[in-house]
Amino acid sequence: MRIAILSGGTGWHVQDVMRAATELGHTATPIDFRTLSANVNSATDVLAEFDAVLVRTMPAGSLEQVVFRMDLLHEAAARGIPVLNPPRAIEVCVDKYLTTARLARATIATPPTAVCQRSDDALIAFEALGGDVVLKPLFGSEGRGMCRITDEETAWRTFRVLEQTGQVIYLQQFVKHPGWDLRAFVIGGRVIASMRRTAGNDWRTNVAQGGTAERATLSDNEVSLALRAAEVVGCPIAGVDLLPGPTSELYVIEVNAVPGWKALAPTCGVDVAKEVVRFLTRESRS
Repeated sequence: MRIAILSGGTGWHVQDVMRAATELGHTATPIDFRTLSANVNSATDVLAEFDAVLVRTMPAGSLEQVVFRMDLLHEAAARGIPVLNPPRAIEVCVDKYLTTARLARATIATPPTAVCQRSDDALIAFEALGGDVVLKPLFGSEGRGMCRITDEETAWRTFRVLEQTGQVIYLQQFVKHPGWDLRAFVIGGRVIASMRRTAGNDWRTNVAQGGTAERATLSDNEVSLALRAAEVVGCPIAGVDLLPGPTSELYVIEVNAVPGWKALAPTCGVDVAKEVVRFLTRESRS
């Protein structure tokens, strides 16, 4: 089977998928999103040459460029080429507001959240959220760009800068947690691996931000919550982050449609890349 790996380069995850595909008797070819073009009146574009498409990363670009790249994914799916994750799932999960709204509508617990375009509204929301919030970029992952704000003066200055630079202000109430969270890796309606991530010298638990990882066995309730969250946003493959609150309640704080496994695979002893390729090949045959 011929697999296209769409990304912005040939980093570790792309190389791991290529390795796994080769070992399973398939061919995986990395393609930079920025090189894609389309011929509307024929099926001769690059993606038509493949049996399946795996989306690894979406490079930064203008609004037009990103919309066009998503259009290409939608068109490939419409022609019957399996695309993982499905284009609509990627659109939902790349947008923290839309993900949170979907989860909340499905009565899945998420931290109280406010999303504003004006700094004055964000300052009101900051106070309503208890004056202790996590400011997150609307688009982003691995904890990059997140900061905790507990001071009104800092909040006002930060919100003003974001408004003046045309950014959306996404705020979540800070959840007092025990210093760790859980990452569940979901493929095809089952959790294939899970780990506990413990914060280092920071409140953030992300391994990319200095957290440490250890293998974890999820309870039936945690497994059920992770699977529900992935289903609600339409992701056959997902990294679901679960955060325990101060009274043992469990929050879903992220559903990642392009989840990494560089820390998870060795921690759990699972060849995640092979699991991804196996699932993709099954999807192409169905």
